[in-house]
Amino acid sequence: MQPSLPHPRVVAVVVAYNRQELVGECLAALLNQSRPVDAVVIVDNASTDRTLAVVRAAAPDADVVALTRNTGGAGGFTVGIARAMEQHRPDWVWVMDDDTVPNRTALDELLAADAALLPLRPSVLASRVVWIDGQDHPMNTPRPNPFATRRLRRHVESSGGMPVRSSSFVSSMFSAEAIRKAGFPVADYFLWNDDFEFASRLIRRSAGVVWPTSVVVHKTRVLGSTDADPGERFYWEVRNKVWLFRFSRSLSLLEKALYLASSLARWVRTFRGSANRPVLRAGLVRGLRDGFGRRPHPNSAVLADAGVPGSVLAALAAVDPPR
Repeated sequence: MQPSLPHPRVVAVVVAYNRQELVGECLAALLNQSRPVDAVVIVDNASTDRTLAVVRAAAPDADVVALTRNTGGAGGFTVGIARAMEQHRPDWVWVMDDDTVPNRTALDELLAADAALLPLRPSVLASRVVWIDGQDHPMNTPRPNPFATRRLRRHVESSGGMPVRSSSFVSSMFSAEAIRKAGFPVADYFLWNDDFEFASRLIRRSAGVVWPTSVVVHKTRVLGSTDADPGERFYWEVRNKVWLFRFSRSLSLLEKALYLASSLARWVRTFRGSANRPVLRAGLVRGLRDGFGRRPHPNSAVLADAGVPGSVLAALAAVDPPR
C-alpha cells in the first residue's frame, strides 16, 4: 500500500432514497465536518418524494447522479463509488446512507486513525455507529476479526482501534488503491450483504479497522439487528448469501464455512422470532432457487437502463464480471 499522505483527498458518497426528512440533516453534518471533505457524490435512487430537491438545495456544489429507477443500496453505492473514482481522484472514498448523521469530527478521526496505524495501511476504516440514544447500533457493529494475527491485533488495539473482517456502508472509508485492485460492489445484490461482500473483499487484501472515536448516528426507525424480522426482504438475505458463498472472492474457504454456519444460525433465530413465518418461508425458497439458479449479472448490465452516466458505465464495464 502507498505511504500515508499528508493531505489525502477524501470524496464522500451518499445514497439517497425517499428520505426527504433525514437527507438534509445527513448532508448538513457531512458538509460541516471539522476536516472538510474534498468532494461529495450523491446518488438519488429515483426517489418519489422531495428527496432530490432537498439534496440539491442542501448541497448545491455536490456531484448529484439522479438515477431513473431504484437500484437498491447495492446499485446506488456501486454507482456512487464508481463516480467518485472516475471523476474525483480520491485517496479515500467515505460512504454513508442518507439516514446517517456524522459527528463533526468523524472524518478527522478516521484520518487520524490512518496516521496512528502506520506502518499499517488499512484498506477500510470504519466509524463507530450509534443509534439516536447513543447505544451502539447492532445493525452496524462488526465483530472483532477472529482471523487477525496477534501482531496485527496488538498493533491496532494499542493504537486505539479494533481489527474487523467486514464493515457496513454506514460510514466506512475505503482506500482508492484497494478499490482499484479489488473492484466495485456487486450491484445485482440490490439489498443486503452488498456492503459485507465488498468490504470483506477489500479487507482480505489488507486490513479493516473500526475507530471508536469516529462516531456517526444511524437514525433507523427502531434499534434492531440483522436478525430482526425482515419480512419480504429475507429473499435478498438468502439469495445474496448464496451468491457470496458460491462466487465471491471476499472470504477464504475456511471463512466461508464459518460464516455459513453463523448465517444458518441467524436464519433459525429469525424464523423463531418472526410473526409471519410463511413470508420468510417463501423468501427462503425463492432465495435458494435464485441463488443457485444463476450468478450475479455484471454491473454494467444491471445498471445499463438506470440513467447512469456513460463514463461511469464504462468504468464499471472495465472490471466486469463482478467478483
